[in-house]
Amino acid sequence: MNILRLPFLQKLALAVISIIGIGYLMSLGQSILAPFFLAFLMAMLFLPFATFLERRLRFPRSFSTLASVFVLIIFLAGLIYFFSTQISGFTNDIPKLRAQFTSVFEDLQQWVSRTFNVKIKEQFDYIDQGVGKILSSSGLILGFTFGIFSSGLGFLAFFILFFIFILNYRRILNRFIINVFNEKHQTSVMEAVFEVRVMTKQYIIGLFIQIIIVSVLTTILLSILDVKYAILLGVLTGLLNVIPYIGICISLLISCFIAFATGTVSDCVYTAIGYVIIHAIDGNIVLPFVVGSKVKINALFSFIGIIIGEHLWGISGMLLCIPAIAIIKIVFERVEGLQAWGRLLGEDQKPDKKKRKYKISKNITFEEKD
Repeated sequence: MNILRLPFLQKLALAVISIIGIGYLMSLGQSILAPFFLAFLMAMLFLPFATFLERRLRFPRSFSTLASVFVLIIFLAGLIYFFSTQISGFTNDIPKLRAQFTSVFEDLQQWVSRTFNVKIKEQFDYIDQGVGKILSSSGLILGFTFGIFSSGLGFLAFFILFFIFILNYRRILNRFIINVFNEKHQTSVMEAVFEVRVMTKQYIIGLFIQIIIVSVLTTILLSILDVKYAILLGVLTGLLNVIPYIGICISLLISCFIAFATGTVSDCVYTAIGYVIIHAIDGNIVLPFVVGSKVKINALFSFIGIIIGEHLWGISGMLLCIPAIAIIKIVFERVEGLQAWGRLLGEDQKPDKKKRKYKISKNITFEEKD
C-alpha cells in the first residue's frame, strides 16, 4: 500500500487548520464540553469508590452510581452553604467596609500630600468616588451575582448528568476507546487509558490536598494579621490557587484590598509578603510532594493553556486547562511521531535527579512523587 507523503508546508497548513477548527468547535460547545470534561475528571476520582461498592458490597451499577452522586452532592451543598453564609456576612458589612476604606484612603491621601508636597487631592477624590460607586452599586452587584448564579446552575445540572452517565456507562466507553483503534495498537491504547485514569485520580486527590493546605496556611496568616474575613479569604485563596500563576495573584489583590480597607498600610504589606511565602511553600514543597510531576507542565505552555482556556471556556477553561494538557501530554508520549511534542509540554527532567525525602518521624517520611 502506498503511503501519501505530503510536503512539510502542506502538513503544517493542515495542522493549523485542524487546530483552528477544533478550537472553534470547542468554543461553540462550551456549555456542553466544559461540564463534560469536569464530570470526566470527577468520575475518575469516584471510580475507586464506585468499584468498592460494586465488588465488596455487591451494589448494582446503578446503586453505586447513585451513591457516588449522593456523596458528590453533599460535598457541593456544603461548599455552597459555606460561601453563601460567608458572603452574606460580607454583604452586610459593605457599608462599614466602605467607611473604613474611605478613612484609610484619606489618611493615605494626607500622608502623600505631606511627604511629597504634591497637590494630587483632586485625583484621589476621583479614585475615591469610583471606589465608592463600586461598593455602593448594590443593584449592579446583585445583577452580576444573579447572572453567575443562573449560568452556574446550568453548568451544575449538566455536570451532574454527565457524571452519572460516565460512571454508569464507563465500561462501554472504555471498550469503545480501545476497539476504535487497530488490533496492533490496542496494547498501547490500554496502557495510555490506564495511565490517564491513574494520573487523573492522582491529580484530583493531590489538588484537593493542595487546596486544603493552602487554605489553612492562608487562614492562619490572615488570622495572625487580624484581617477580617480570614476564613473566607483563606478558602477563596485555596480554590483560586487551582488556576496556575493567575489565581494566586487575584487572591493576593483581594486580600490586600480587604487588609488595606479594614486595617493599615502595614497590614496590606505584611499580607502581600505572607502570600509570597505561602506561594513559595506551595510551589517547592506542597506541589512536588502532593501532586507530583505526572501533570507538571512547563510554565510556557501552562500560561498559553490558561490564556486559550479562558478564551474558549472562560473561568472553567482556566481551571481545566492543566489536566487537559496533561492528558494530551500522556497521549502524545504514547503515539509514534508525537513523542517530541509530549516532551515539549513537560518539564526538563534530569535522568540522575534523586527524589527529595523529608523524615518527619520514625514512621512518617515524605517523598517527592513522580
